[in-house]
Amino acid sequence: MGQGFWNATDACCNFYGSTVDDEGYLKGVVDEIQSKLSVDPKRILFFGHSNGGFMTYRMACHDSARIAAVAVLAGEMPLDASGCQPTKAVSLIHIQGTADATIHYDGGTVAAGVPPYPSAPTSVGDWVGYDTCDPSADTSGTPLDLDSSLAGAETTITAYHGCKSSSDVVLWTIAGGSHIPTFQPGAVGSVVDWLLAHPKP
Repeated sequence: MGQGFWNATDACCNFYGSTVDDEGYLKGVVDEIQSKLSVDPKRILFFGHSNGGFMTYRMACHDSARIAAVAVLAGEMPLDASGCQPTKAVSLIHIQGTADATIHYDGGTVAAGVPPYPSAPTSVGDWVGYDTCDPSADTSGTPLDLDSSLAGAETTITAYHGCKSSSDVVLWTIAGGSHIPTFQPGAVGSVVDWLLAHPKP
């Protein structure tokens, strides 16, 4: 077929009827890395963009006993999240632009005839529930200047605290941000730092 994709959710992005088990593949990659290198078992982390973000959510749903934290850029949960039943808390940072024309911030479909996906706030809200966080949103964080193509500090922070196992759930909303933000130097590093700061207890 010549088309690379992660077989992540019903919404994104298996348009070819593939039966490939990407979840099993990624679990195997983690197993292999752990067998060959010294890995902190409390800091198994995933970071995915777009289709990779959908896949990252799938991994958090199905390997929560091992995964400490995930970062998702412009990807969403399944609209029907009943298949996501994490057994342990997973910290989440979700990043998305409101002007994303590929994966819409307010939800939509990737292609005709494909099931829809939810909005970014709904995806984050699912994890507020899974991690049993305080549902009161904390919007007091200082806005960030993540995208060099946009003027000023365009990214607002919505955080949820009081989650089980000291996890955190955070939404960074890039006002006017596109599907592929023009990140400021150090922006991706700040996301990695956030992930590393959220190990398993």
